[in-house]
Amino acid sequence: MPIRGVLFDVDDTLFDYSGSEEAGILAHLRETDLLARFPSPQAALKQWRTVMETQYARFLAREITFRGQQYERTRHFLAGLGQAGAEHLTDDQAAAWFAGYAAHRDAAWAAFPDAAPALAELAPHYRLGIVSNSDADHQRRKLHAIGLLDHVADVLVCSDQYGEPKPAPGIFHAGCAALGLAPDEVAYVGDNYALDAEGAHHAGLTAVWLDRTASGAPVAEGIRVLHSLDGLAKALAA
Repeated sequence: MPIRGVLFDVDDTLFDYSGSEEAGILAHLRETDLLARFPSPQAALKQWRTVMETQYARFLAREITFRGQQYERTRHFLAGLGQAGAEHLTDDQAAAWFAGYAAHRDAAWAAFPDAAPALAELAPHYRLGIVSNSDADHQRRKLHAIGLLDHVADVLVCSDQYGEPKPAPGIFHAGCAALGLAPDEVAYVGDNYALDAEGAHHAGLTAVWLDRTASGAPVAEGIRVLHSLDGLAKALAA
């Protein structure tokens, strides 16, 4: 069956999430005189990401809301620094601290240089959309800010609205249904091997793992590997 549609992950696939996160937290910690409490900027970033991964997993499990995970990230991160009363911050107090980080993060938002050209090349020939483990409104705002929303605005399926995150087959199938296509007519492109590549493959889509670092990690049979979106159109045509 020929491929007629392409679904994408967003963060670290089309959008440089890691870069904006690093710029945002380090700038905010400098501004609040907290960076000096860490042995290095990388140590600060590592602690921030550890807390983020724990609390974001709770959001994906529907234990807390998208905003709730932001508040919990703030409380746990500051508590880990020994900040007095951090674990008892009100939602408004946590939101205010997180907003400082988000302002710096959002100022650094950027698409990867290969994203817009790849989408523009695909758009005349394929139906395009998004399947993301995130909040739909947040991803829509992000994609608009980095100039990519027009390519994928018609199909934006996120775990908050669907109710189940990748790698569950159902969320991939929901994306295919929104495209009006069967899974075997759709390719899925993402940077996370387990969530994106294996998840899409097990759901019956053509899985394309975007390994931007050219890690050389082994892949299962049937999963395609790219190191840039520049070669995506040719890979799909083949």
